[in-house]
Amino acid sequence: MSSSLTQLAAGTELVEPVAGGTQLILAALAGIALIVVLITLLKLHPFLALIFGALTVGLVAGENIGTVLDSFSSGFGSTAASVGILIALGAMFAKLLADTGGADEIVDTIVGHASPRMLPWAMALVGAIIGLPMFFEIGLVLLMPVIYLVARRSQLSLVTVGIPALAGLSAMHGFVPPHPGPVAAISLLNADLGVTLALGVLVAIPTIVVAGPLFGKLAGRWVVLDVPDRFDSTDPAAAQQDSGPGIGGSGPATATATGTKARPSFGITMASVLLPVALMMGKALVDIFIDDTSHPLRQAFDLLGRPLMALLIAVVVGMFTLGGGAKMSRDQIVKCVESSLPPVAGIIMIVAAGGGFKQVLVDTGIGTLLAEWAKSANLSVVLLAWVLAVLIRLATGSATVATITASSLMLALVEGMSTGEVSLVVLAVGAGSLFFSHVNDAGFWLVKEYFGMTVGQTIKTWSLMETALSVAGLVFVLLLGLVV
Repeated sequence: MSSSLTQLAAGTELVEPVAGGTQLILAALAGIALIVVLITLLKLHPFLALIFGALTVGLVAGENIGTVLDSFSSGFGSTAASVGILIALGAMFAKLLADTGGADEIVDTIVGHASPRMLPWAMALVGAIIGLPMFFEIGLVLLMPVIYLVARRSQLSLVTVGIPALAGLSAMHGFVPPHPGPVAAISLLNADLGVTLALGVLVAIPTIVVAGPLFGKLAGRWVVLDVPDRFDSTDPAAAQQDSGPGIGGSGPATATATGTKARPSFGITMASVLLPVALMMGKALVDIFIDDTSHPLRQAFDLLGRPLMALLIAVVVGMFTLGGGAKMSRDQIVKCVESSLPPVAGIIMIVAAGGGFKQVLVDTGIGTLLAEWAKSANLSVVLLAWVLAVLIRLATGSATVATITASSLMLALVEGMSTGEVSLVVLAVGAGSLFFSHVNDAGFWLVKEYFGMTVGQTIKTWSLMETALSVAGLVFVLLLGLVV
C-alpha cells in the first residue's frame, strides 16, 4: 500500500457522532449558512467567516467550546503545513515567470505563429499554459493586453478571442494543482497528488475545448464589443508593439514584463513550467509500474515527485533558467521572489481555516451520518461532491470556499475508495466550484471591468462559460469514472 493510501485509510476513520442525526444536520447547515451570510451580506473576510462557522457547528452539535477550538487548531495547523507551503512556492514560481518575461515569451511564440482562424485555439492554449503555475487573477491581468491586441489586429470579436483564454485560466484554477482549490481538496481528502494531477489534465483539455473556442465562437455572436483603449494610452511599449507585426508572423505580440528586451527562450521557459508537473506525474507513474519500494528509480521519484520537493526544485531552477534568461541580477531575483508572498498570505490563511472547519465537521461525526445516508440512497459520490460544491459556490461566490467546504463534507464518503476514485471526487468538487460565477464573485467584476461589459453581457459570456466548464468537467469526470 502506498503512503497516500495509508494516509487515506488512517485519515478517513469514521467518527462516532457526538449527537443525534437531526441535531448534527442542523449544526452543519447552521455553520454553512453563517459562513454564507457573513461573506455575502456582511462582507466579512472568509478567514473569519470560516472560524465562526466552525464554532457554530461545534456548539450547535453540543460540543464543549474548548474541544471545538482544539479541533479547529489541529485542522488549521495540519492544512497550513501541507497546503500553505505549496501555495507559497507556487506563487514564487509564478512571479518569476511573470517578471522575467517568460510568460510573454509563451504568449508571443504561440499567438505569433497562429493563423487568424486558429487564434481562439491558440488563446485557449496560452491560457492553459499560463494558468498552470499562475493564479487566475494574476493570469488575467497578464493576458488582458494580449487579448486586446489580438482582437484588434485579427478583427475578431473581443469575446471570441478572450473567452478561450479565460477558459484555459479558469480550468487550470479548478482542476490542476498547485492551485489552492485542488491542493486543498487533495489535502482534505488525502488524495494522491500525482494521480489527481494526471487525471486533472485529462479532464481539463476537453473541458477547455468545449467552454473555450467552441463556446467562445457562440458567445462572440451574442455580445459584440469594441476593444478598450486603456492600454493604448498608459503603456507606450504596448502601443509601439501594436503597430508592428506579430499575429500570424514572426514579430512579438507584447512588450516584456520587465521592460527590457532580454527574456528566457520559449524552450527554456516551457521546460521550467513543466518541470514540477513532470516530477509529480513521474512519481505517480513510477508508483504504478514499479512495485518494489527499494528500487532506486522508485526511491528517487518518491523524493523528487513529492509536491513540496517538486515545486521547490522548480523555484530554484527557475531562478537560474528564467532569471538568467532575463539577465536579472541576484538582487533582482531575490526581490522578485520576496514580493510574491504578501499577495498570497490571505489565500493561505483562508485555506488553513478551511482545514480547521473540516476538522470540526469530522470530529462531530457529521461526515459519518452523510456517508451512511449517501450509501443508503445509492447516490453517486462523484455527483454528490459536484452538487455540494455547486450550491456553496452559488451561495458564497468563492471557488476556494466551495472546494474546502464540499471536500470537508465528503471526507467520510471516500472511505475504502481506490486512489483513482478519490482523485475523481477531488475533480468533481473542482468542477462544481466553477459553476456560474455571478455578482457575489470577485472574478465576475474583474472580467466585467477588463472587457468593458454590462452585467447582462458578463452573465451571457463569462458566467455561462464558467457553467459550461463546470458541467463539461463533470461529464468528463464521470466518463473517466467508467475506466478508473
